[in-house]
Amino acid sequence: MSFPDPGRRAPVGLDAYLAPGPSSFTDFVTAHAPHLLPSAVPAHGAPGALEVPHGTTIVALVFDGGVVIAGDRRATQGNVIAQRDIEKVFVTDAHSAVGIAGSAGIALEMVRLFTVELEHYEKIEGTTLSLDGKANKLAAMVRANLGAAMQGFVVVPLFAGYDIEAPDPSKAGRIVTYDATGGRYDELLGYHAVGSGSVFAKSALKKRHRVDADLPTTVRTAIEALYDAADDDSATGGPDLTRRLYPIVVSITGPEGAIRRPEAEIAEVVAQVVAGRTENPGG
Repeated sequence: MSFPDPGRRAPVGLDAYLAPGPSSFTDFVTAHAPHLLPSAVPAHGAPGALEVPHGTTIVALVFDGGVVIAGDRRATQGNVIAQRDIEKVFVTDAHSAVGIAGSAGIALEMVRLFTVELEHYEKIEGTTLSLDGKANKLAAMVRANLGAAMQGFVVVPLFAGYDIEAPDPSKAGRIVTYDATGGRYDELLGYHAVGSGSVFAKSALKKRHRVDADLPTTVRTAIEALYDAADDDSATGGPDLTRRLYPIVVSITGPEGAIRRPEAEIAEVVAQVVAGRTENPGG
């Protein structure tokens, strides 16, 4: 006689997929497979009792004609480097990208679900969400993680997008920030940073960044800011020339959409930054 495995869950039936309902993929998963949601984290003891990798630092900069978002490659677990080449910046659809800071495992699940959510909506409705709609979707996911955040598993994404409905294409790049409760805030200064090195990155951006700069200048400024963050924050990884590990940089414009900048391009910029810092360590 065989007994059912209590650890296994029955697959979602075909009827569930064919049943009429809202266009939200998150609502569908909540109704039929809630255990797959990022917020379905088993309870732990006191906050911090479970050591998990954390990712930092992410910067986003608006420029003339779009927005750039970039992140370092280090994940830490306490005082240990958990991973040197983690990716924290992801293209989520044709005109948006998300950078993640906080508990890496939950953050990665959240951004993957967010990407599927946007694709699912586009297929069901035949059109893309507005930029505000995308930002609100992500806010709802962050809010759903509040229970885990109260246990110490905080996820703080940074959203960057190009508003195709903006009347002025040169000012269509936008940055949206969040707190652990799901509150969303439009960044109006033209730059922002999240993660443990954010205070140092924002200090650098405050002096260097100009919203009327072109794309190459903005990419260079983002890498300079990450360099400054790594210089003062042990959880932020600087460019690793030995292992050829460079920041992940995504640019979002109207003509090109959201694209990850080629590694060869970023390597060249990093070489220039490192050479400049060799002569002037303070930048």
